[in-house]
This record gives sequence, structure tokens and C-alpha cells, in this order.
Amino acid sequence: MKQYLRQIHPLAWTIIIGTMFGRLVTSMSIPFLSIYLTRVLEATPTQTGITVAVSSLAGVMVSFYGGYISDRIGRKIVMLVSVFSWAGVFFIFSAAEHLWVFFVANTLNGLCRAVFEPTSRALLSDITSPQNKLLVFNLRYAAINLGVVFGPIIGFQLGSSESTFPFVISGLVYIAYGLVLFLQFKLQHANLPERHHATAPRLREALMTTGRDRVFLPVLIGTTFCVLGYGHFSSTLAQYLARSPIFENGSQMFSYMLSLNAITVLIIQYPLVRTFRNFPPLVPLIVGNLLVATSLMMVGIAEGVLMMMMSVILFTIGEVLLFTMMDMLIDRIAKPEWKGTYFGTIGFNNIGSVIAPVMGGLLLSQFGAENGLAVFVPIALTTALGVPFLLIAHRRLVVREKQTEHTSMSM
Repeated sequence: MKQYLRQIHPLAWTIIIGTMFGRLVTSMSIPFLSIYLTRVLEATPTQTGITVAVSSLAGVMVSFYGGYISDRIGRKIVMLVSVFSWAGVFFIFSAAEHLWVFFVANTLNGLCRAVFEPTSRALLSDITSPQNKLLVFNLRYAAINLGVVFGPIIGFQLGSSESTFPFVISGLVYIAYGLVLFLQFKLQHANLPERHHATAPRLREALMTTGRDRVFLPVLIGTTFCVLGYGHFSSTLAQYLARSPIFENGSQMFSYMLSLNAITVLIIQYPLVRTFRNFPPLVPLIVGNLLVATSLMMVGIAEGVLMMMMSVILFTIGEVLLFTMMDMLIDRIAKPEWKGTYFGTIGFNNIGSVIAPVMGGLLLSQFGAENGLAVFVPIALTTALGVPFLLIAHRRLVVREKQTEHTSMSM
């Protein structure tokens, strides 16, 4: 293991560590946004759902362009501009006093994330040798969850459900992250792959290529339902716990659930990935989708803390299977010169994150937080709709790889 860790590019370590601190500070603030809006600004569940959802909507609209632009003009410029812009967005959050300002700030939050995230993942793929890619993508995912272990608890202690001060900390940390990235880009300039002037596709060609990919398209549709289910954890569940008569001090319980989610990821990620790494790449996604759907059903019937915690653990197992394997799957099916484009295009599955808060807000408005079953059964069933599409993608990928293997043997 030490040998593999030493082979990881210094810039990859910067992204992994920066991701950890970035998620630490954002998990102090963003997950509590829906609670803050309903409690302090007295927004309705539907208004809150729309304000939370706009971040993902903005991300969906530009995620393709983020990856595409990084293929055309280079990862460095895109990452530096987006990370410093992201820092500015957090300062807007901290100064916001009206619902429309939060709406604008969360729109910009989604834009910055949708540009920075696929570009950073594409850069990790560029600078990592094939035998180390699974390790690097899993280190990044572990870094995310290491940050989320402590972030929600710190955020609760800082009063994130009633104050915007934690956003100031987020802004300062992202400025520091940007400065370290800038220095690393200067130090590692000679070792970085540059922009693909000749090989990067034009926008229309890139859209046609990903749209015609018979494996990628059902993966995109299937994972949209997966992301929809995942999106309810930080939006619908937060509002449900804050309003439910069953649970006392729901905001505090939500912060503990976020931390339990992250701790569970850190414990199970390595053995789970080790177990499933030799499976066909879409099998973990199918199992993960079913586990997330089942856990959401459990939330609806939970009447105590124990059942709720069990649902979080089940949800987390499904989450790990979905998101640790997704980057490897995209890396596997994308052409090298189009990786940024593919990583950007898969961001269209965040339409699920757009639908989740709005759907959850409407269900809570219609049935109330006292009727968890009526709220979460439709959510669970909708999440499970991803399975048929992932099965189709699985069959098509098996056929494609057999054809590729046969062609290479014939040559």
C-alpha cells in the first residue's frame, strides 16, 4: 500500500486533501440551509425545496460545459477560476438576509461546483496511472467523508441552523485551497498534461458522441434516479426531522445522522470496494440503488432513533457502492481525449438532485411531517426506477467489451 501511495502525483494529493477540508467546511453549513430557511426566514417547505434545488439545477445546466471547457482550454485555468469564485459565493451566503439572496447564492454555488468537480476528477484521471486509479478515486471519496464526519457536528455547535456565520469559514478555506492549487500548478507545470488542442471534440460533436453511446445513455438515466434518492438525505430528511413530532430536537439528530453516514463510509468503504472490485462495474450500482431505495422506505416507517440509524447505515452502504464505482465506470467507458466531457456529462444526473428537494417539499406540504410513510414510500419507489436502466447498461457493456476483445484478438 505504501508503494502505491508514494506513486500518487503531488497535485492529486492536493486535490484529495483540499476536498477533505472543503467538505468539512461546506458540511458545516450547506446541509443546514433547509432548516435555516424554514426556521429563521419562515419559508414554506416548497419555497425551501426550490431554493435548495436551484443549486443542482444550475449544476445540471453547466456540468457538461465544465468538463468540456476543461478539455478545450486546460484543467488549470478552469479549476483556479472556479475555486476562487466558489469562495466568493460563500461570502454572499454569509451576508444574505432575504430568501431571494439565498436563491441567487445557491444558484452560483451550483455553477461553481458543476465546473470545479468534473474538472478536478478529470485531472485526477489524467495524472494517475491506470493501476492506481481505483485507489485515487477511493481516496478522494474517503476524503469527502472524513470531512463530513466532523463538519455537521461542528456546524450544529456553531448554530448553522440559525446563523450564516459558518459560511465565512467556508469562504476562507476555499481561498486557501485555491492558493495551494495555484502554487502546485506552478511547481508541477512540467509534469502536467496540457489542453487537447487537436483532439478535444467540438461541442456539437461531444454532445452527439455521449448521446449516442449505447452504454453511457442508460447509465446516465439510471444514475439520475440514484441521485434523486440520495438527494433526499440532505433536503427532505432534514426538513422531516426538524418538523416531525416523533423526534425531539430533530436538527441535532440530523447532524448526528450526517456524521454517522460519514463514519460508516470510512469503515466500510475499503472492504466493500475490495469485495466488489472484481464484479462487472454496473452490478455495484444496481445493488446500491436498491439499498438506497430500501433505506428511504425504512425512514418512512421509523418511529425511533434505532430504526433511523439502521436506515442511515443501509443508505450509506448503497451510497458507497454507487459513488465509489461511478467514477471508475465513467473512466472505463470514456475515450481518453473526452474524459472531461464524459465526467461533465454524467453531471446531468444531478437533475435527480433538482427533483428531490422539490418533490420532498411538495410531499411534506401535502401530507405533513407526521405522516412519514406517505412522504417516503413514493420517494423510495421513484428511486428504484433506476434499476431497469442500469440493467440495460450492464448488458450493453458486456456485449461491447466482448466485441472489443474479439476485435483485438482478430488483429
